[in-house]
Amino acid sequence: MRGGRHERRQRRSAFAVRPEAARAPVFAALTAPAAAFAEYGMNLPTPVTPIGQRILDLHNLVLWICAVIFLLVFGAIFYSIVAYRRRPGVEPATFHDNVQLEALWTIVPFLILVGMAIPSTATLIDMTDVRGSKMTVHVIGYQWRWQYEYPEHEIGYLSTLATPREQIANLAAKNENYLIEVDNPLVLPTGVKVRLILTSSDVIHAWWVPELGIKADAVPGFIREVWTRIDEPGTYRGVCAEFCGRDHAFMPIAVQAVTPGDFERWIAGRKQQAAAAATEAEKTWSREDLMERGKQVYQQVCAACHGPDGKGVPGAFPPIAGSAIAKGPVSEHVGSVLKGRNTGRFPAPMPPFGQQLSDVDVAAVVTLERNGFGNDRGDVVQPAQVKSAR
Repeated sequence: MRGGRHERRQRRSAFAVRPEAARAPVFAALTAPAAAFAEYGMNLPTPVTPIGQRILDLHNLVLWICAVIFLLVFGAIFYSIVAYRRRPGVEPATFHDNVQLEALWTIVPFLILVGMAIPSTATLIDMTDVRGSKMTVHVIGYQWRWQYEYPEHEIGYLSTLATPREQIANLAAKNENYLIEVDNPLVLPTGVKVRLILTSSDVIHAWWVPELGIKADAVPGFIREVWTRIDEPGTYRGVCAEFCGRDHAFMPIAVQAVTPGDFERWIAGRKQQAAAAATEAEKTWSREDLMERGKQVYQQVCAACHGPDGKGVPGAFPPIAGSAIAKGPVSEHVGSVLKGRNTGRFPAPMPPFGQQLSDVDVAAVVTLERNGFGNDRGDVVQPAQVKSAR
C-alpha cells in the first residue's frame, strides 16, 4: 500500500506544472519588446493626398464626438445606478414625464448629426469634383486584373498579380508584398491632379487604395469619376474591395507616384515598348519562342480559371487538357480567346480577351494550349493570323 501511494505521487509530480514554468509565458508576454506590437496600429494609414487627409480628419472628428457622447451617456447611466439605487428608508420619486428633458435629448442629437453631416457632405462632394484635372486615366476592371489607359499619351496596359504561383501554393517562401504585388503598377506624377474614370467589363469591382483615400466601384455599363493628387513619391498598394468572383483575392492594386520628370521618362519608355510590340507582331515567331511567351501569358491570364496544369475546376471552369476547342480548328480557338464563348455545361462563360491581349500574346497562348497539357497538336499560330481574325 505504501509503495502504491509513493508511485502515484511520482506520477502526479511528473505531469504537474511547476509554478515557475507556469509563470514563464506570462512574464515573457508582459516583457515583450514594443516592436512585437508594432503592427497593432490604432489609426488609419497615413494619407498622401488632400482627400485622404480630409477623410482622416473627418474620421478623427466623428470619433471624438462619439467618445464624448459615450462618456456622457454611460456616465449618466452609472451615476443613476449608484445614486438612485434601492436602499432602506428611501422613498422613490414618482413622475410621469419631463417635457424639457425630452425636448433636450431630441434637439441635441439632431444638432450633433447636422454638425457631422455638413463636413461629411462637403468631403463627399469634393471627392468627385474633377474640375481642374491636368490628366486623365481610364481604370477598367476585369476578372481578375486591372487595365490602365492614358488617353492623352495613347498608351495602355494590364496590371496583373505578380506573386508566383509557387508562393500561393505554399511551395515557396512568401515575400513582404505577398498577394499585393503587380507586374505593371499605375504610374502617376506627383503634385498633379489626376482624374480617374472607372468602369468594368464584366462584374462589379472596387478600386481601393487606402493611402490615396479612394474606394470607388467599377460597375459594368457605368462611369465613375474620382480624382487624386499624390504629394509624396512612393508606392501605395490596395486591393479590389468588392467580391468579384473566384480569384477576388488575387486582384491587387499598386500605384507608383514619381516626380513629373520621371513620369515623362516613363511615358517615353512605354511608347518605345509599344513600338517594339508592334514590330514583334509583324515578324514570324518560332514554336519555341511562342511556347515560352505563352507560358507567361497563361499563368497571368488563364491559370486562374483553367488551372496551372490546364485541368480546370470541375463543375465551374472547363479544362484545357484534352478539350475540344484545343483540339479543334485553329480559327475557332483563336476566336474564343478574342471574343469569348459560352462554356456550355459550365456555369461561367469565358470572357473576351481581345482588348486585354496583343496579337503576339494571343498567338502565344493559343500555341501553348494546342501543344501543351498533353494536347500535342503541333500547331504554330502566328500573330498575323490573330490580326486577321480580329
